[in-house]
Amino acid sequence: MNNRFQSGHGRSSQTGVALLEALIAILVFSLGILTVISLQGASVKMAADAQLRSRAALLADHLVGMMWTSGHGIPDLKTNFESPDGAGYATWLTEVQNSLPGISDATLPTVEVTSSPDSSNGRVVIVLFWRTPSMKPGDEPHQHVVTSQISRN
Repeated sequence: MNNRFQSGHGRSSQTGVALLEALIAILVFSLGILTVISLQGASVKMAADAQLRSRAALLADHLVGMMWTSGHGIPDLKTNFESPDGAGYATWLTEVQNSLPGISDATLPTVEVTSSPDSSNGRVVIVLFWRTPSMKPGDEPHQHVVTSQISRN
């Protein structure tokens, strides 16, 4: 027999390799799990942001629908729905404040109605703002802008 195998010298260079491989495998697996958890957290945050953006779009569409169904001419739309003094705006603002988080005096939505020279067409620009609870005080609020054309015959 060979002296090397009898004395155990060949095995001493391999001692602990399986343990090292197992530790590296556990490290790689742990990093993979942590990555999946962080991706899950990011996807939940993005889903919440998308929900608020959808809510803002629905609120803006609701106001445009109120304008269309009011039956008023463009000058009356300006009086009734333009921010900050219109009665229709005040009604809609209550709905906005109940639906979007972080609405304050600094982030009130704006509604601007402009009319063509003959007052048969109007352009409505609605800007909604909101702040999520995770936003820092100095961060710019999220915003959604809708521009719509309203015509009266």
